[in-house]
Order: sequence, then structure tokens, then C-alpha cells
Amino acid sequence: MGNIGPAEHPSSGASGGAWFISHAGADRAWAEWVGWQLLDAGHQVELDNWDWGAGDNFVEKMSAALERGRLLALLSSAYFERGRFTTPEWTAMVAMREKITPVRLAEVEVPAILRPLLTRDLFGLSPDEARRVLLEAVNGPRRPDSEPIFPGRTIAEGPRLPGALPRVWNLPARNASFTGRDALLVRLRQDLAENGRVAVQALYGRGGVGKTQLAIEYAYRFAGEYELAWWIPSEDPALIPVQLAALAARTGAAPGGTPPQEAVELLLGQLRTRARWLLVFDNAEDPEVLPDVLPGGTGHVLITSRNPQWQAWASPLSVDVFTRAESCALLRTHHTSLEEADADDLAQRLDDLPLALAQANSLLTWGLSPADLKSELAANTAAVLAAGRPAGYQASLAAQLRLTTARLAAEHPGALALLSALALLAPEPFPVTACVDHLPDSTAVPLVDVMASRLTAGQALEAIRRHSLARVQDGTVQMHRLTQMVLTDAFTSEEMWRAGRQAEGLLTAAQPGNVQEPSTWSGWQVLLPHLLAVDPAMIITDAGRGVVRDACWYLMDRGHPHAARNRLAELYETWSRRLGSDHECVLWTATFLARACGDTEDHERARTIDADTLERRRRLLGEDHPDTLTTSANLAGRLAALGRLKEARALGEDTLSRRQQVLGEDHPDTLATRSQLAYWQREAGDLTGAVAAFDALLIDRLRVLGPDHPDTLATRNELAYSRGEAGDAAGAEAAFAELLTDRLRILGPDHPHTLTTRSELAYSRADTGDLAGAVAAFTDLLADRLRILGPDHSDTLATRSRLAYWRGEAGDAAGAVAAFTELLTDRLRLLGPDHPRTLNTRSQLARWQGEAGDAAGAATAFAELLTDRLRILGPDHPHTLNSRHNLAHWQGEMGNAHAAATAFAELLIDQQRVLGPDHPGTCETRVQLTYWLEQSVDAAQSRDQPRPRPLGDSPPNPFRRTR
Repeated sequence: MGNIGPAEHPSSGASGGAWFISHAGADRAWAEWVGWQLLDAGHQVELDNWDWGAGDNFVEKMSAALERGRLLALLSSAYFERGRFTTPEWTAMVAMREKITPVRLAEVEVPAILRPLLTRDLFGLSPDEARRVLLEAVNGPRRPDSEPIFPGRTIAEGPRLPGALPRVWNLPARNASFTGRDALLVRLRQDLAENGRVAVQALYGRGGVGKTQLAIEYAYRFAGEYELAWWIPSEDPALIPVQLAALAARTGAAPGGTPPQEAVELLLGQLRTRARWLLVFDNAEDPEVLPDVLPGGTGHVLITSRNPQWQAWASPLSVDVFTRAESCALLRTHHTSLEEADADDLAQRLDDLPLALAQANSLLTWGLSPADLKSELAANTAAVLAAGRPAGYQASLAAQLRLTTARLAAEHPGALALLSALALLAPEPFPVTACVDHLPDSTAVPLVDVMASRLTAGQALEAIRRHSLARVQDGTVQMHRLTQMVLTDAFTSEEMWRAGRQAEGLLTAAQPGNVQEPSTWSGWQVLLPHLLAVDPAMIITDAGRGVVRDACWYLMDRGHPHAARNRLAELYETWSRRLGSDHECVLWTATFLARACGDTEDHERARTIDADTLERRRRLLGEDHPDTLTTSANLAGRLAALGRLKEARALGEDTLSRRQQVLGEDHPDTLATRSQLAYWQREAGDLTGAVAAFDALLIDRLRVLGPDHPDTLATRNELAYSRGEAGDAAGAEAAFAELLTDRLRILGPDHPHTLTTRSELAYSRADTGDLAGAVAAFTDLLADRLRILGPDHSDTLATRSRLAYWRGEAGDAAGAVAAFTELLTDRLRLLGPDHPRTLNTRSQLARWQGEAGDAAGAATAFAELLTDRLRILGPDHPHTLNSRHNLAHWQGEMGNAHAAATAFAELLIDQQRVLGPDHPGTCETRVQLTYWLEQSVDAAQSRDQPRPRPLGDSPPNPFRRTR
């Protein structure tokens, strides 16, 4: 290519040093062309992708380049996008405008700050004209002095103008709607250009991600870098030599009519001696087919494939779905009036899959409104994915998937059986290899053969990976949601039934173990999405139902009772309708559902369910059957949670008597009932009796179960707590410290029971007066519970509550107010306004508002809380009575001693009726009544009397669990 002006005498424009070429990633082809022309004209050039290495600090390199020389800014629409590195480049140079030389690569509006600078245009010109304009911009105008091009030269020495097509070219038409993928295009160009030998890149990914469109766009965007570009459809390997023979005829490597194999040999020989050529093998699925037709030399080969296994012959480059911004940009390419919210919603529904988005674009062009399209997607996504074929694509997504699954069925029927089963589960990784040799006997033969060994399972996974129908990694398979929809939509009723049996077999085989053992929880976490996604009507065996039900127990143990309750309600409704309410599976599901209701503080609903289950089990199994007695013990717990302790203790004592007779004195269930009764004894205020009961129980559990059994450790926990409640704070602290040592040894530091003991020990430190030590311990515990359980787990929230409480007790009332305010926000978000724990947090917040000096604010808050507790809990609930107590206290603190005394007198009557005369709450009210009566008679005489403190809901250990 000819020069403009003498190369050995560059203009003064270069005298300031090298030209730093500033460009957007999407304009890399232009940057390389410009850089070549400047070098050819004798200028020094600094271009990031030529001169900077991996790991270099971009900002430092850019600053150094700008200090040394001048900036040539290649302006395009991409150049001024937010977040581009070019923005800091030209912004840093604004103060030195004389060093900026801008040229435009397309019609683009230049920001006002750069408009005073003279801008030249390189687009819409021939290569020679563009070079002339470029060098005039850099050097200033010069007299032309061109060297003619040698007529016989067939390969140019440098790149042509970007966008100029080679003489030998057969690529498909460019997609005018192509959007995004700038980073992939730059990466692809970089990988190809930096390889000194023949560079082979394989773009792989599942159907519909736009591999072919990416290859076409690359060829057009970097067409100026090549003198030959040839497209070879490769789905049918037998036709590859024929297409290469056609290329041989075009280049003159072989005359027309030469046999294909001979023509291919001649073509490969020619390409090995030439540079700047591009071959694209589209939809090549078998890596073993291409090695014989890959040339040597310094050209470029691009492969598109669903198969990722190209490592032996090419550098694989994964192509995935669009980013959300790319999806929205594509949808709005031809529909600029499409609202951003609608575009985002459609992109989310279509999982950002390029082909699905292109089909949606076509449907919008047909005249469907965004609302119509969303309605169709909600009704039948698979039908939408089968509608139409967008321009530039060979088939719709549904058609592509049907063709690929048909090929898989012919190649590996067992792999298709596995895929069909997974289509009914969640679009999350499924642990396939965990199922090896564990399938139930009822599983169909193709899947049994696949799961016979890890070797046979691996062969099936490789077949699925090769066709890119799912993501395969480390023995797991993850199907895409849209693939699942298309697959299941095509099932016949018989195929659906068969896939359901196979899915149930996989879930049963993957069962991680006893759900109550934390050591199995990592396995349950992986399996959980699938157990929640499967249609309960598809589960027809007791083993399958048990695994699906146990997932809900895992959810409850991990602090997600609301999700468990919703799923259990669905399971109960489905299975009771099919099996009847008396079926054993349905009764156990009801038992789980009652626990979920209790865990969500709906104790009345839990009581109703357990009462119904108890009636059915007594009728079906008899009063003394172990399952009947389990339900009886559960119902007693529901009664206690409702404050009906007398009924709970009566039913518990009857259950204990029957278990002693049926199971024996030393059976674990018998000992568990004794623990339950001791707990209620303590809750009723009989602290001395509770200590004696837990002490006796500990002796028996040590004898029967041994010192390291979880139930023995739980009894030590309850005994220590009861001692603390009975006034022996030092003894409780010592007992919890010893228990913590043993739980750390037996269970490890992250076990929930270990964390519970740490919480109890921190509480005991506070009870012994070490408030600073308690605050420090709860701070450390909170950090660990956040790490292990997450911020929304009930135990994490309880720890925040306790930490806030003891901060207040340690003298930081304002800090307690701030902490409880933040906690209340989270309680409202997670539990809602009427949940008992939300109400408890409001109570704590009101109390500490008062302690911080805002007695009027505390009284107002307690008045509002009392109204809500009367509505939600009723007048006789202990927490309602506590709210009355605290409202009266803060009315007195406001200066209205008479109103406080009157309120405490009325409260005392109700507490004696509901709680009894010796209950701690009743005793505290007597103290408050005496104080405020004296204050109302003669405040002056009573001013030296110690002020009684307000009452918490369950001080100082709200919502404590039995461990």
C-alpha cells in the first residue's frame, strides 16, 4: 500500500513522542488498521493489545503513554459508552487539548467538551482514501507521493480497511440485528492474532447461544485482516471435502472437476504457504473429523460446535447466554418503544438465551404486544419457542432441541433416559454419580444400565456434554430451564409417566442420609432444589415420598420454616387426595406440617393438625402404638406452646406412663418424654423441681446412652439452664463451660448445638455480672452464625436480639435502640408484622427507648403493641400480660404514678388467675404495685426507694430452644 508523504520524514505531529491509539474494544480491527498505517508511515505507535501484557496495570500504562506522546482518539458510539476505558483516557487529556487528534469511525455525536477539535472521518472511504485522511490528520496535509501496487501480488502486506471484504469470500449474510458480544469478539481476535502458527479456535456452547452468529460477526468485523474467508457447513462430515474443493477451485489451487480428496490436498498445500486466511467450520460436532482438513501455516480456523471436547485440536472458547444488558439491547433493536421494564421481564423469562430472544423479537414484529407475549410465555413457553425461525438462524430453538435429542436417542438411549428424568426436576446441578448403584428396583432398564457403575454413568454424561444439552461438571448435570420445557412439552403421556418413575428413582438414590444429622446437610443442600421442584403427583412410592418430605425437615432445621410449610401443605393436599387421609404416608406428612406450623408460630394450627393425627392413629393403630404415642407427645408440646400448661402436663404424663409400659423405662422415647415434662415444670415456675427432674434424667441418660450421646448433652444443657434460672448463676456458667468443651470435641465448632451452648454460656456470664464478657461473646457468636447459617436464619436473628439486649444492660441504651431498630426491619421483612418474634422485638425496642430517656415514647410504643397483642394473641397470653406490665411501668416513669398503680392492680388480678400466685411475672407485678402505690401517696418519702425495672417478654432469654 502506498505512502502519503515521505516515511522517513514524519510531520511534527509525531515529534511529541509515540501516538497512543485510544479505542473501544468493539473497534479493535480499526485500531490495528490505524496502527499499521502509522507504523508504515514512520510514526511510533503504542497500542494496548500490541504493547501491553497480561497483568499490566491499565491506568498506570495509560498515564505513562499520555505523558510520553499524543493521543489519537478513534471515535465511535462504543467509544463514549459508560465504563469504557476510553473515558478516563480522553478525560485525562482534556486539559491538554492540543495533544488530542480525534478521527471518527462512524456517525457519532461528539461530546461538547471535544467539539472544538477538528475531527476527520475515516468511514465510507476506500482504503487508500482512508489512509490519506488518517495521515493528514496526524501529519497535516501533504503532497501525494504514492508507490504503485505491484500488479501480480495476490496477498497484501498489511490489513485492508475494516469492513472491506476479501476477494475470496462466501460467508452467510451478516445479521443486521447482531448485538453485544464485544468482550467475546475482542477475546477471540486476541487469541487468533497472538498465535504465531495456525490458530484454531472452537466456539462451543449449547444450542441457541449464538455461536454461528458470533462467528459470522467476527468474520465481517475483521474482514480487513484477511485476503480469503471461507464458510464450511460441517454438520455432515461427508460434505466437508466437497466444500473445500470448491474453495480450491476459487483460489486456483486445483482446477474445477478435480476429485474432492485431491483438491483438498492441493488446497492445504497452498494455504500452508500463505497468510491472512480464515476458514470457518460451522456446527462441527465430531473433533475426530477435522484434523485431516486443518491446514498448517499462519492462517486462522474458527469452529462452532455444541461439543466442548476440542482441546486436542483447538483452543476452546465457551459461549454462554447474553448479559441482561445485551438481552435488552437486542429486544429494543427493532422495538425502540419497548419499555425497559418489559424488555427486562422478557429477557428474564427467556433466560437471556439469544435464539429465544430473537424469536421473541420476531413475534413482537408480527404485532404481539409485550403483554401478549408475556401471557403466551406464561401459558406455554415451549409453544412460543417453537414459533417461527428468526432471520439468520437455521431453525427455532424447539426444532434445534428436538433434532439434538433425536441424535442423542440414537447414540445413547440411556443418556436420553437420564436427561428425560432430569427435565422434571430443577434447572440446578443434580448429583448423578451419587446415584450409582443405588437406584431402586422399580427403575427402568435404560437408566439402570447407565447407573450400573461410575464408568457407565460417565459415558452417559459425556454423551450429554457432547451434544450440549446440559452443563456437565464434577459428576453433576444441570439442564437449562428452557430445554426442560421444550423436552417435557414433547412428552407423550406414556413418556411423561416413564420419566416420572426415573426422576423418582434418581431422587431416592441420591438421598444423602439421616436428615437430622448435620454431617449430611451438604448433600441435602445440593438435592434440595430438585426435591422442591418435583411434582408430588409424580412420586408414587413410600421411599420417594419420604425423601421429598425429609427435604422439608431439612428446611426447618436450617431456619426456613415458611418455605417448608408451603411445600408440606402442597404435599399433604396432593397425597391425601390420592391416598386418603388415613394413609401412613399422609399421617407422617401431617406430622411434619404440624411442626412447620409450630416453627412459624402458628401454634393453634399445629395443635389442630396434631389432634386430628392423634385421633386417626388411635383409631387405626391403637392408643399404645409407638407412632400414636409420638403424636401424643407432639400434641402436648403444641398445648404448652399455647400456654395451656396444665393440659400439656396431663397429656405428657399419660404419654410417659404408656411409654414406660410399652417401651420400657430406658427407651429413648420414654426419656424424651421425661425431658419434656421437666421443661414444662420449669416453665410453670417450679425451678427447684425442674432442676431435680433434669438431674435425675441426666443420671439415667448417662447410664443408658453414654456421656457423648446428643440426648445426654442436651440434658446437661437443660440442667445448666435450670440452675441458672433457679439463681445459681455461677454453677450454670461452670456447667455450660464444661458442656461447651465436650460439644466442641464431639460435634465440632460449627454444629448448631455447639453454637447454642456458646449462647447459653454468654448468657450465664451476664447473669454472673460479666456484662462486657457477655457482649464480647455474643459478638463473636454472631459472626460465626452469620458465616454458618446466614443473615436470615432464626438463630442469627436471635443472637442479634441477645447482643442488643446485653449492650443495653451494659449501659449502652442508645446502642440497644439502634440495634433493635435494625432488627425490627429484618423481622418485618422476614416474618411480617403479626409474628410473635416481630412483636417481641417491638417490645424490646420500646423498653430500651424508655431506658434511653424517652419514657413517653416507650409508653406510646407499648400502648400500640398492647393493641396488636390483644388482637393477635388474646388477653390471657403471657406476652399480652407483659405488655400491660410494661405500659403501666412507663406510665409511672412519665410521672403518672396513680395510673401506674391502678394498671398494676388490675394486672395482678389477671396474672393470679392465668399464671398463678407464685409465678415470677405475678411476683414482679406485686413489687411494681407496691412501689407505684407509695409513689402516688407521697413521692417525696419514696424517692430513695429503688425503682423496679420494666419486664421483658421472656427475660432474659427470649424464644430459647431446648437442646
